[in-house]
Amino acid sequence: MADFRSRLPVNVPIALVAVIVASGLVRVLMQHWREGAALIGGAMLVAAVLRMVLPDDRVGLLAIRSKAIDVLCYSGFGVMMIVLAVTITRGLQLAT
Repeated sequence: MADFRSRLPVNVPIALVAVIVASGLVRVLMQHWREGAALIGGAMLVAAVLRMVLPDDRVGLLAIRSKAIDVLCYSGFGVMMIVLAVTITRGLQLAT
C-alpha cells in the first residue's frame, strides 16, 4: 500500500488529462460533438501545460519524447482540435 501512495502523485497528471478526455467523449456520445471535441482539445492543452511546468521525474506518462517535442505536439494537436470543433459547420440541409 505504501508503494501505491508513493507512485500516486506521478500518475495524477495523466489521470487529470484522462478525466477531461473522458468527459469529452461523454459529450460526443450525447450528440454534442463540438463540445466534446473542444474538451478533448482542451485536455491536450492541459497536457502541454503540465508537461511544461512539471519536472521530468513528476510528469509520469505525459513524458513521451523530449520536453520541447511533447509540449509542441500536445499544444499543436490541442489547438487543431479546438479550431476544427469551432469552425466545422453542419452539412447542407436538404430542402423538404
